[in-house]
Amino acid sequence: MTLGRRSGQGSLFGPDPFLTQRVGKDSFYGFLASQYGKLFNDDEFAELYTLHNGRPSVPPSLLATALLLQTYDRVSDEEAKLRADFDLRWKVALGVPLDESPFAKSTLQLFRSQLILHGKLLAYFEKSVAFARQMGHLKSHKIQIVLDTSFIFGRGAVKDTYNLLGAGIAKLIRVLAELAGQSPRSWSRAHLLERYFDGSLKGNARIDWENVKARAAFLNGIVADADRLLEMARENLTDYEAESAEHKRLIEASNLLGQLLLQDVERTAEGVSIKKGTAKDRVVSVEDPEMRHGHKSATKRFNGHKVAIAVDPESQIITAVDVLPGNASDCEHALDLVKQSEASTKAEVNEVIGDCAYGAGATRQEFADAGIKLVAKVPSRPNGKHFAKQDFQIDPIAKTCVCPAGNTCSNLVKLSSIRVSDDKTQEKRGFRFDRDLCANCPLLPQCVKSKSGQGRTVSLHPQEAMLQDARAFQQSDEFAPYRKSRQAAEHRLARLMQLGMRQARYFGRVKTRCQSFLTAMIANLTLVARSVGLMRQPRSVSAPAI
Repeated sequence: MTLGRRSGQGSLFGPDPFLTQRVGKDSFYGFLASQYGKLFNDDEFAELYTLHNGRPSVPPSLLATALLLQTYDRVSDEEAKLRADFDLRWKVALGVPLDESPFAKSTLQLFRSQLILHGKLLAYFEKSVAFARQMGHLKSHKIQIVLDTSFIFGRGAVKDTYNLLGAGIAKLIRVLAELAGQSPRSWSRAHLLERYFDGSLKGNARIDWENVKARAAFLNGIVADADRLLEMARENLTDYEAESAEHKRLIEASNLLGQLLLQDVERTAEGVSIKKGTAKDRVVSVEDPEMRHGHKSATKRFNGHKVAIAVDPESQIITAVDVLPGNASDCEHALDLVKQSEASTKAEVNEVIGDCAYGAGATRQEFADAGIKLVAKVPSRPNGKHFAKQDFQIDPIAKTCVCPAGNTCSNLVKLSSIRVSDDKTQEKRGFRFDRDLCANCPLLPQCVKSKSGQGRTVSLHPQEAMLQDARAFQQSDEFAPYRKSRQAAEHRLARLMQLGMRQARYFGRVKTRCQSFLTAMIANLTLVARSVGLMRQPRSVSAPAI
């Protein structure tokens, strides 16, 4: 299709000012109507279309506005198409005639896919930051940013080991059946695998779950079916070219089932059993294999992803967004958020603020190497029974360590070697106190026990000096403003959750990242529009009388 364009003057038969007044000029819909031809320009999406071939497309500026409306109202693609056809608020916001059906559901889906495939989401989101600067809401050319994350519940179903393996088997059956030109039920029936399409595999199993042997036999049967299917898939692979769609689908479904077996099943000479503990990077959903077990605290656990944002605390504008695996560290790709912030704001980031998740030595070193100041609390290691490392006075320059009893140690030795990558190890050094000195120390019961025949050891962190400076700073009065600035990210995350970001609307991290960009864009646009009087302020909710 060639690029379709909208007139800069709007439609002659579009909604008139009276209808805009009916919808609410100071509503989100009225605000979008006021930005007709300003927020989005059709030519900016030209690379998504051909130049001289085919009929004109639905103007991309209209579809871009429709994506914002869909995210704001939290509706499906089908509902978005219906609202564009019949909802007066959407008609006004889109600037289309009352009797027009502006787009089909598939058109909206294809436009969103093209934004993702062509890497246009960041430029799309940056529109909201540019709008903030245009309206004078974002003024500085050297900014602070605050980093923070929050969890997102994934859309895929999370199942126990039995049903998870069953779902992986069913997925591979569907691929094999389609390649054979059969329905999954017919194919599975012919291969004695129909139980994987009769509801919950575990729920339909008529066994005594208290009986260990019965459980083992049930698991053995599932694993045997999985092994048989994987062998059939390997045989089928030879029928297709390596780059063909059929070959890729077989590989994808086979690899997923193989990963489920490796992470959850232990094979021994006696048979198979469910592995104890949780495998690293465990897949928890067949529908969305990118979902992960994650936790925000010792008690708050979730299955899904994490949204990471950067916020300018002065303007409250979200300057960067990313979606991380649910089990990723909060500080992962933190520097990427800084670079994204500089690109979107056209400003230099001279200071970054984060909570203690960003305060580890490796993250500090990464920011120091990039020449960016990072302010974050050092993660604490409380230990009520014994002296913690912080109770020892370590001087990394003089290479001395003074213990709580006042004894000084200058015996800096190699303690061990740590593998930091596949081809790189790092030497772990520390202070080792004299064993006789420790044995006669009156504070010995309060100290961590050392190895037999040795005195107490105190490890020296590779970024020890950096961490000591940070601990001293966070105890000073100068740290208080940073503690307050950090709340900006918490408030903006709360706004994203209010707009529906707590629950992923799509399968996969790429599409969830698309959702996060759209949601953050709305958060920015509504913030600025309200601050400059283009939208009404939200009503304050008073506390109920007691």
